[in-house]
Amino acid sequence: MSLSIAQGVARSQPKTVVIADDSVVVRGLFARWLGESGQFHVVAVAGDGETAIAHATRFQPDLMVLDLDMPGVDGVTALPLIVKESPRTAVLLATTLNERNARLALECMTKGAMDVVSKPDSRSGMTLSLDFRAEFLLKLGHIAQSRHQPGMLPAEMDIDFAAQGQTNLKPLVSVMPRYLLIGASTGGPRAVAKVLFDIGDSLRDLTTLVVQHMPPVFTASFAEQVAAQIGLPTREPYDGERLCPGTIYIAPGGRHLGVDRKLGHLVASIGDGPPVRFCRPAVDVLFSTGARHLGPAALGLVLTGMGSDGTDGAGALRQAGAAVIAQDELSSTIWGMPGSVVRARHASAVIPLAEIGLAIRNLVRGGQAG
Repeated sequence: MSLSIAQGVARSQPKTVVIADDSVVVRGLFARWLGESGQFHVVAVAGDGETAIAHATRFQPDLMVLDLDMPGVDGVTALPLIVKESPRTAVLLATTLNERNARLALECMTKGAMDVVSKPDSRSGMTLSLDFRAEFLLKLGHIAQSRHQPGMLPAEMDIDFAAQGQTNLKPLVSVMPRYLLIGASTGGPRAVAKVLFDIGDSLRDLTTLVVQHMPPVFTASFAEQVAAQIGLPTREPYDGERLCPGTIYIAPGGRHLGVDRKLGHLVASIGDGPPVRFCRPAVDVLFSTGARHLGPAALGLVLTGMGSDGTDGAGALRQAGAAVIAQDELSSTIWGMPGSVVRARHASAVIPLAEIGLAIRNLVRGGQAG
């Protein structure tokens, strides 16, 4: 866990956690990690969904780690009841990586789960993987911090907030955007799907590229989910694929997505370069290559997510004459990524999730976003 997150969580009382997993070993391992961190207090464990619901009702914990595959009432069935009985509880899904679980996890994130962490396949892998332990604690730390410590804007910032909490928009674009570049992380699947749905038919006039922080397999399932909801071709592009309007391209999990030009055509660039700001795929890669090859024809959008990925790329887009919209804090699951863009003064506008789609639709039609 990063020092800033650890300090942010540790300044307050340890966050209460319920662990729900059918494996005694996993429950014990998670409980030990959380206890050793000093930032969490495990109040109960559950081996099935029915017990998880009962513990959520009784303890009203800050956090729950929820497995999908459990005997009797599984995690998918238990989740809506947990959200209903304990609305204050933030749920982190913990599941093994396969196509079925990826689909189920995405379904759960539309029903209230905040994020997912992929468990190693083997017990030894779980025990020995320092990367998994670090990711597990990092995600819980960010989720805990986001629900108790609202982000703050520097007092000197000259953002003019309207009564609804949206910025008064200056003229955003010099030309109508033709390329929509989206970056998101924690809470992103639901936010991305909503924005795309709200943009509606105007998506046919846009070439849309999305970086959603997710492991491999999950991104392919996410593309299928978006295609079913939006009704437009949605897929992971291959390296060198010519990009076309009316299609939504999702960055493959674990690989960077950028844009390039070859023989006069805009194409996808898929790479295995090192992580950027600890992320691969990275929003910064998409935005920076978009700034280089698209200029003011691009429109950047930074949605909910932990960390600061996208900040440098947003700056590059602005320097290239493109506009950048950031999701506002109140509607964000975690205001890490969009908040970082706002604090760096790279946001052209800060807009609630429910209004972003309409703003983009107006821009594509040649009007103002506000």
